[in-house]
Amino acid sequence: MRFFEYQEQARAETLRLLLFFGLTVGALVLAVNAALGLTWYLLTPGLSGYPAYFFSVNTGVTLLFILGGWWLETSSLRGGGKKLARRVGAREAWPSSRLDEQKLVNIASELAIAANMPVPQVMVLDRVLSINAFAAGWNEEDAVIAVTRGALDGLTRDELQGLVAHELSHIREGDTRLNMRLAGMVFGLELIFNLGRGMCERDENDRRSVLLLPGLAIMATGFLGWLAGRALKAAVSRQREFLADARAVQFTRSKDGLGGVLRKVAAEQGAGATASFHPAVQHMLLVGQAKAHWLDSHPPLAERIRRIYGRSMPVLAEDDVAPTRPDALF
Repeated sequence: MRFFEYQEQARAETLRLLLFFGLTVGALVLAVNAALGLTWYLLTPGLSGYPAYFFSVNTGVTLLFILGGWWLETSSLRGGGKKLARRVGAREAWPSSRLDEQKLVNIASELAIAANMPVPQVMVLDRVLSINAFAAGWNEEDAVIAVTRGALDGLTRDELQGLVAHELSHIREGDTRLNMRLAGMVFGLELIFNLGRGMCERDENDRRSVLLLPGLAIMATGFLGWLAGRALKAAVSRQREFLADARAVQFTRSKDGLGGVLRKVAAEQGAGATASFHPAVQHMLLVGQAKAHWLDSHPPLAERIRRIYGRSMPVLAEDDVAPTRPDALF
């Protein structure tokens, strides 16, 4: 795998997408002003010009909704990665009483030390029997890695190293913080749409408000802005997944570590053995939905496997892997 080349490509593409995201917000502000300006012109044909500060107020209110939505969305996770992990059903690992969790904690410690970063809190999603994981946290100090029971039971030590290295890359590159900020901005764009929809609702007498026309204009521009923001957020997330894959191969110096994890997940998805997760962590997972679409936050699984190995690879069932020696557990 040309992991250094893939890392540079992913970083460059992320910067371009973030620039487009900023342009989308600016375009939405201009579109709202244009829509309301046209609405004012149609509703007041006998008047010339616009009220004082008409466009300044429109711009201020639009930005207030976008930034307010960002603040509301991100403030719900101020407690850090551990708070989010507990919210979705994870618990702290018990290395002193469970050998598989001791192995996981040891792997996280080894890789974090090798990467010269603080060791994250390791947590376990006991009730999830499929292979998956996620990293969460605003920075390296409050970061956690949550691993499913299916991953602990179904992966070898080398594969667990690949999985943990992928999640450590997300923490090291600041992906968890970036994703939450982008999610907040998308939520703010959605509030613009909701503002327009609220202006179009009927009153208690089942009559349309005089704000129907401007409401339709705001709702239309808000929907287009939200859709563009959602698509750009998903595109950024897909590039960060490619970057984390490349970093994991670099950390472990093994294609079969993370590659084996993704091939086993492909086997699970082919058999229909997938689990649903809380919406708050859907975009943070190691792997997303089995059927990818253009708004999905994860690249197609087959493409990720092809990038790691340089060619297409068959799925990997647990029976295809030699059992791990007892002395290799730790």
